[in-house]
Amino acid sequence: MDKIQMKTPLVEMDGDEMTRILWQMIKEELLLPYVDLKTEYYDLGLAHRNETDDQVTVDSANATLKYGVAVKCATITPNAARVKEYDLKEMWKSPNGTIRAMLDGTVFRAPILVKGIEPCVRNWEKPITLARHAYGDVYKNAEIKVPGAGKAELVFTAEDGTEVRELIHNFTGAGILQGMHNTDKSISSFARACFNYAIDTKQDLWFATKDTISKKYDHTFKDVFQEIYDSEYKERFEALGIEYFYTLIDDAVARVMKAKGGFIWACKNYDGDVMSDMVSSAFGSLAMMTSVLVSPTGVYEYEAAHGTVQRHYYKHLKGEETSTNSVATIFAWTGALRKRGELDGIGALCEFADRLDKATITTIESGRMTKDLAQITSLTDVTVLNSQDFIREIRKTMDAMGEGNGN
Repeated sequence: MDKIQMKTPLVEMDGDEMTRILWQMIKEELLLPYVDLKTEYYDLGLAHRNETDDQVTVDSANATLKYGVAVKCATITPNAARVKEYDLKEMWKSPNGTIRAMLDGTVFRAPILVKGIEPCVRNWEKPITLARHAYGDVYKNAEIKVPGAGKAELVFTAEDGTEVRELIHNFTGAGILQGMHNTDKSISSFARACFNYAIDTKQDLWFATKDTISKKYDHTFKDVFQEIYDSEYKERFEALGIEYFYTLIDDAVARVMKAKGGFIWACKNYDGDVMSDMVSSAFGSLAMMTSVLVSPTGVYEYEAAHGTVQRHYYKHLKGEETSTNSVATIFAWTGALRKRGELDGIGALCEFADRLDKATITTIESGRMTKDLAQITSLTDVTVLNSQDFIREIRKTMDAMGEGNGN
């Protein structure tokens, strides 16, 4: 059979370390034999970002805005040790942070459920999708180490020179200060992305902050969400039989632990960072967590929720065998291909993405899996596979379904 033809390229963002190795394996074994893959390629590996003064990250984000769909490999956000290791010109910013800011996007993360990997929270029956605001808060903060006694104030100077001041604290000794910000525009984009995603997936939407303590900052989030819901989305939600409600973040945590799942939980930036890791770990593994960045204009960037698997990469460089879970990276590819197929009206591409998803889950449920899953599965007769053999087993499963066109 002929390979599936694509009309519009995907933006392909290559990455770092072990996930970069898996990236190539996935393309060679699971994609290229079946799809005439069209991508606009950007190397977001740390060495190339350094060579281009990180311009390649900006270029990849602009390409995503142009083509509408991107797929991204995990990348390194350098710290001091990485600056030395890679001989960097400077400590480059997080590529994800740059892309999120340029796309004005919201990150939606959801666990991949398979039989034999049961959630730690026994009443969770359906995936819980975390919607994480991707702008501001501690990720764009300003910090000061206070050397000694003095007065700290929050000051806003308007364009006409007028000032608004709020006393933060009268220090009697050393301490620390942190300033955070957000914008009504970004909060509004976050709200609309959440409401649209809830409608697309026909799921209830929860939103939570700490507005009882943060009576201006967090309360603004609450107000913006409610205003947009009431004026733009309420009737559509009611027509679909889905619900939006707001609650305090501590109440939301209690409700989540007692819920059955099957809803979207919208969180501010830091809350979403922490809670998505909690949810993914409780469902089984961060390597079994999908992640998609959605812009308010309908641009999509798919990636795995985990990092570059540094420890496995160092083993790989030594020639040692690794058993690295590639599921979330595979699902990043299938998510992007499915969305490309939807936007371009290519049913065969959507069906291929569905088939590859099913083959991946079926392989695990048949007892063939990587070491991380073997350590937590309730299945009794399992085969632990190395990184490449796991991907090859998925290809065998897909071809055995009778609809593959591989070699």
